[in-house]
Amino acid sequence: MNTSVRNTGRLISAGLRALLVLTLVCGVVYPLAVTGAAQALFPGKADGSEISSEGKVVGSSLIGQSYLLPKENPDDPDEVARPDLRWFQPRPSNGLGTNTVNTQYSLILSGATNRAGNNTELVQWVKETKAAVIADNTTKGWRPEAGDVPPDAVTSSGSGLDPHISPAYAELQVRRVAERHGISVERVEKLVKRHTDGRVLGFIGEPRVNVLELNVALRESLGKE
Repeated sequence: MNTSVRNTGRLISAGLRALLVLTLVCGVVYPLAVTGAAQALFPGKADGSEISSEGKVVGSSLIGQSYLLPKENPDDPDEVARPDLRWFQPRPSNGLGTNTVNTQYSLILSGATNRAGNNTELVQWVKETKAAVIADNTTKGWRPEAGDVPPDAVTSSGSGLDPHISPAYAELQVRRVAERHGISVERVEKLVKRHTDGRVLGFIGEPRVNVLELNVALRESLGKE
């Protein structure tokens, strides 16, 4: 009996020591080592790839933002906020629900709509979005053709939070942004080209434009006048 109790005690003691050691190694030492290495080697990415403007953090380069006008009746849940056409617009966000905490994107979880390409609701939504894109980007003396509207202008990304748009969609918005701010098209085009990233390693992915970075650069450019 005494031998059995002693053996049990030794097993419990060994288990507690293993728990303590593993807790310290896996719960303290390893996280601190990984965090320290990340801060030393990739401080910007480790802190969330934050983008600052005028001394304030305005967002992350990894998560898209919407640019909307304030609602005329904030208490009306059915009122749809209109895009602020002074700024470059991101891809549509067709989220999974509403979220009172995240006012930028109506998402509870990031994800796709899971509608097939022949889904009638999706087809109708794309048609309506394309018509809105054409109308919004029509300026004096220029109106986009239906063929000028790229796919990313009328479809959401798989996550619904894509921070990038294609150079074609950015180019489609150049005239409208220039007109709204009263500046030259050439000036806005230069900003777009400056903030167009090429393929990763020259062959992975597609060229892309980060909307938040572009709008921040546009705002700062206007502030220097």
